[in-house]
Amino acid sequence: MDKNFNPDKQHTLVNAFSLSGTGLHSGINVIMTLKPANPGFGYQFQRIDLPGAPIIKADCDLVTDTSRGTTLEKGDCKVSTVEHILAALVGMGVDNCLIELNGPEIPIIDGSSGPFVTIIEKNGVLEQDAAKVWYSIDTNISYFDENKKVEMTAMPATNYQITTLIDFNSPVLGTQHASLKMMKEFQTEIAPCRTFCFLHELEMLLDNNLVKGGDINNAIVVVDKPLTDKEMGRLAKAFGRKKIEIKSEGYLNNLELRFANEPARHKLLDVIGDLALIGYPIKAQIIANRPGHSSNVEFAKKIKQHIKKNKHTNNIPVYDPNQEPVYTQQQIEKTLPHRFPFIMVDKIIELSDTQIVGIKNVTFNEYFFQGHFPGNPVMPGILQVEALAQTGGLLCINAMPDGQYDTYFLKIDNCKFKQKVVPGDTLILKMELIEPIRRGICIMRGSVYVGNKLCTEADLTAQLVKRK
Repeated sequence: MDKNFNPDKQHTLVNAFSLSGTGLHSGINVIMTLKPANPGFGYQFQRIDLPGAPIIKADCDLVTDTSRGTTLEKGDCKVSTVEHILAALVGMGVDNCLIELNGPEIPIIDGSSGPFVTIIEKNGVLEQDAAKVWYSIDTNISYFDENKKVEMTAMPATNYQITTLIDFNSPVLGTQHASLKMMKEFQTEIAPCRTFCFLHELEMLLDNNLVKGGDINNAIVVVDKPLTDKEMGRLAKAFGRKKIEIKSEGYLNNLELRFANEPARHKLLDVIGDLALIGYPIKAQIIANRPGHSSNVEFAKKIKQHIKKNKHTNNIPVYDPNQEPVYTQQQIEKTLPHRFPFIMVDKIIELSDTQIVGIKNVTFNEYFFQGHFPGNPVMPGILQVEALAQTGGLLCINAMPDGQYDTYFLKIDNCKFKQKVVPGDTLILKMELIEPIRRGICIMRGSVYVGNKLCTEADLTAQLVKRK
């Protein structure tokens, strides 16, 4: 990942590109084309070999099978083994991509995300003019499966980090763990790690003709029992080899392990790919004990449900009175023409080219409480909107060339008052540009919070006029 990569912006691919390979389970040779997509598109798969070229979203609610990888299905559109390509896209910081296929399964290549990461890096990742909206997990979210002894937890964290632990009671694998503390390390530390299976699982798949695209180089096969010459011959035939050998450490004659804990790292890779199906980029520390596709997807559903239920609290500004303000009251007065008793912003705590956050401390001494209402003081809703407008005016004026400007209301849309504001409340005033300023016209979305409660919201349109 480029050192100048901005994780708070959305990204897509610079150009479309293709690669081909065999599906591990279907044995079908598939051409996969990755195409750039607009901000907000997310990850979507398209089966161009089917009538109407149907598209299916990468969504945990559309998973229909997790027995041998993760399969998405909607109507006649079905795509299998999606986890490795999704992990590659997440790991390389690609947020928006159309994955076009002429078959039912993602090519397995070598059983890792490495080949996908290599070609993504070669073709380039493009920063888009759109903010990436992270969802910060604010409470522990846990998933348990007593039968499989699976335990998965998402805990609050400042970034996306994952730890996996595996224990298959295997003398070959032993107990392993792997961690990824920063996503920029995915490319070198996790992407090259191949899928693995135990010999007894492989034999069952061969017996049922369920691994038609298997090759000795696209999975690590753990040999957990002695093999007869007859069984060795059968495996050699299945893999199109003259001879099969078992190395002393208990792996079928595969390449050397790329890492001592490659299986645990691949499980981490799978967790990243499967949790991409949540549909929201998250900031959380994930601890996954004995994860598998089934538990990963159930965990993804649980996180998605939590986000949907609490999405109204997403991106609520946090006010720390101890932090230095971006603008003090004195600096605000140098920009806005308003004066007592009508200046409605005490300080600015956050300012970017598209967003601003202001603070208004509401006290019983406010002039309007004399008449609104005696004995039951409530801040008028229209004055909350005025506070938003003044905050938005600072945002827009800050974005203009040198000179002094005034902002004038043109219209107010979608205004809703949800909670009353009373003395003692501290208003957090958030204004976001809905679209770039053109010809002095500013269109902004405003929200008033007290703590994490939304009190007032409105879409405001204003005009900037340069003072003469």
